[in-house]
Amino acid sequence: MKVAIVGYPNVGKSSLVNRLTESREAVVHERAGITRDRKELRTEWNGRALTLVDTGGVDLEDRDVLARQIQDQARAALADADAAVLVVDARAGLRPGDQEMAELLRRAPLPVLVAANKIDTVKDLSLAAEFYALGLGEPIAVSAAQGLGTGDLLDRIAALVPEAADDAADDDAIRLALIGRPNVGKSSLLNRFAGSERVIVSPEAGTTRDAIDLPITYNDRRLILVDTAGIRRQAKVGESLEYYTALRSRRAAERADVALVMCDASDGITTQDLRIAELAMHSGCATALVLNKWDIAENVDLDYERARAHKKLRLRPRVLTASALTGRHVDRLLIEAVALADRSRTRIPTPQLNRFLSEVVAARQPPVGAGGKGAGSGHRLRLLFMSQTAESPPRFSIQVNSRARVTRDYAYFIENRLRERYRLEGVPAIIDFVARNERRPDDGREARARRSGAGRPSGAGRPSAASRPSAASRPSEAGRPSEAGRPSAAGRPSEAGRPSGAGRPSAAGRPSAAGRPPATT
Repeated sequence: MKVAIVGYPNVGKSSLVNRLTESREAVVHERAGITRDRKELRTEWNGRALTLVDTGGVDLEDRDVLARQIQDQARAALADADAAVLVVDARAGLRPGDQEMAELLRRAPLPVLVAANKIDTVKDLSLAAEFYALGLGEPIAVSAAQGLGTGDLLDRIAALVPEAADDAADDDAIRLALIGRPNVGKSSLLNRFAGSERVIVSPEAGTTRDAIDLPITYNDRRLILVDTAGIRRQAKVGESLEYYTALRSRRAAERADVALVMCDASDGITTQDLRIAELAMHSGCATALVLNKWDIAENVDLDYERARAHKKLRLRPRVLTASALTGRHVDRLLIEAVALADRSRTRIPTPQLNRFLSEVVAARQPPVGAGGKGAGSGHRLRLLFMSQTAESPPRFSIQVNSRARVTRDYAYFIENRLRERYRLEGVPAIIDFVARNERRPDDGREARARRSGAGRPSGAGRPSAASRPSAASRPSEAGRPSEAGRPSAAGRPSEAGRPSGAGRPSAAGRPSAAGRPPATT
């Protein structure tokens, strides 16, 4: 069930949507006209799934080109919705813009509710009575800031339309994020994918503010396209609004399975494009670079751009060309995105990985290091076993004889060979080197048993306290000869004067301690 949230600019539509969905997905700012595209957010009330569609503020008297596009987006949201909520500002009172919106909604073939927003205290409840004049029924007093009346509003929304079957879950859908610098054609490409003017496109940079999700189906595969705001260098971000829109773009990359980093073909792959690609890599999503506006690019060396991207980025992503305006190679981008998602979710059998490991060793011998106990002994690194431990992104574990002998260049050599062998270009593969003698987590019980003395001999095998000599039977300090009674080093016979081993009496012939004469000085 879709519910369109419409109204005059700066009446609190996005704040109310965030309150009803218990999220902060919609951009909220004190300045009017922040929301431009329609953004769908899901919530649940009394066991029923609802989709709230946030729209931009509609001023029918505004003749600006961007304002007209916002109005078209609001009309498209009403045409696709099952119900509508007209949000008005109770503090400002009834305005001509509210009456124009009410007249538009009365002609729409769907049920409409009136939400009188900004009633933050009980004493302001009487302000909602003024909006009976709109002719849309009883207005509902709500407060997006304080949460007053939001439960009553959700009850009225759920009662408008009969219960319908829930939509299919998006767990198996591929989330494809379009990220990049401002004004590189992200929104144009999303419209080309969707086949309609789903989001606003303008020559002015920074038109997109929210991260817009759009589900589509391509070759029987479900995809969720995510259009994002442009990301500039951190030093150039001056106002709070741009900071929060860029923050939502980064969060969209974290939630995505695949990210297409859009670049302007006329500029080539810039340093900021490489930073955004690194951001996508650290977010854990597969990545490909797209040189958009290829139809107007001149004197662009594609081989040089690909070599530069492979040199700067560890993922070695593919560099593709496309034109969102003419539709050139657009289908190839979707094919590549689906293939990247499949490779990121693929699990490679362990026997294949170990054959790959033996081929790597045959191609380049592991380095000789001084790690382990035999430091300085020059023992060679040995790669013993390899297996895959996780997917999305893929994670591998290689058992070695010593982690200290693993060098950075050899680890990169294994990673690059792994990408070439299993076509993991652009996929953030993770390789863990595990020492053979490292204790596994399930061995902690044995370690605790060893520390507690489980491996020591039992009490029966130990001599008892009674069989040990007591302190009384030991010779006291007084019975021992003092230091003064011992012969000095000068009075002892030298080594030359001592009888040799052959001339010494054997142990059997020596007199016992009892028969020896007392020592004299």
